[in-house]
Amino acid sequence: MLKKEEEIRDSAILDIAQEVMVAIRTAPKTRGLDKLSIFVADGAEKDAIAAKLVELNEKSGGGRPSFARDAKNVQDAQAVILIGVTVEPFGLNCGYCGYDTCAEKPNATPCAFASIDLGIGSGVAASLLGRKHVDNRLMFSIGYAALRMGWFAPGVTQALGFPLSASGKNIFFDRK
Repeated sequence: MLKKEEEIRDSAILDIAQEVMVAIRTAPKTRGLDKLSIFVADGAEKDAIAAKLVELNEKSGGGRPSFARDAKNVQDAQAVILIGVTVEPFGLNCGYCGYDTCAEKPNATPCAFASIDLGIGSGVAASLLGRKHVDNRLMFSIGYAALRMGWFAPGVTQALGFPLSASGKNIFFDRK
């Protein structure tokens, strides 16, 4: 049986997305505490993110044109990986969040180490996607939209997204 690349592309992207999600999960984390939430969206859910990005730009009176641009990228992508992290402190009393102790940190202020763990997970994702030759681009706007859609558990206030694409030309490269 012959199969054209176009016939297996979407399933291949989802297979790689699953590998990336596992790699994010097993990435090093502060104090070995896992506060990440990771999932993949495709089909109608992916399109809902694109629609939310358009809506957020329109609600701002067009003040977020990058959201409309990113919506087009999400529409054209095969899938989107989302990574979020909770704001709860790690109990290190490091002061990196701007407060001397974790007890002083307001609930709405993210723990600096949560942000670091989100960055480590994103770096792992970008690295593996690069090795798998899947076009991608880290976008805060996708995470922002997913948060506004209520997709993450309570306590998750920081999120990022990676749209994934496999095409003859990287759709995330020549953006306007």
